Amino acid sequence: MPSVAYRIATPADLPSLTEVMTRAFDDDARRYLGRDRGGPPGYDNGDFFRRWLFSDVPTEGHVIELDGIVVGGMIVWVLPEREFRLGTLFVDVDVQDRGIGTGAWEFLRRTYPQARHWVLDTPVWSIRNHRFYEKCGFSRTRQDGDGVEFRRDMEVQA
Repeated sequence: MPSVAYRIATPADLPSLTEVMTRAFDDDARRYLGRDRGGPPGYDNGDFFRRWLFSDVPTEGHVIELDGIVVGGMIVWVLPEREFRLGTLFVDVDVQDRGIGTGAWEFLRRTYPQARHWVLDTPVWSIRNHRFYEKCGFSRTRQDGDGVEFRRDMEVQA
């Protein structure tokens, strides 16, 4: 039976995280935009992680592994008032639709039980992402240009 594990990302993970992110984002670009490539700046050369994870930005990064192989990642911002921002959650296209993304969201819920709110942005055209986040209990809060913001209010134990 396949084993999924999560661990803190390190700079040594940069090549594998970039490779997996590139495949996942390019698949969405092909599926929804009819383009071979597409993602946020630096998604395909490591600059995304250098800027948002391996820098002075106050984030925490997690690697998703399946049987010891990197298949995804997550970046989390811990903001004031116990608000958390999910900067990215991606899973390799070769292992999507196996519950790995849902498991990653549950991992984040367990890892950050103090969160009062979670917010995230995703492209307006990425309908698969919208369905995933809605399945995880998020609600669409606004649309601004090419992005959609989702939010989930959490029950926090006193």
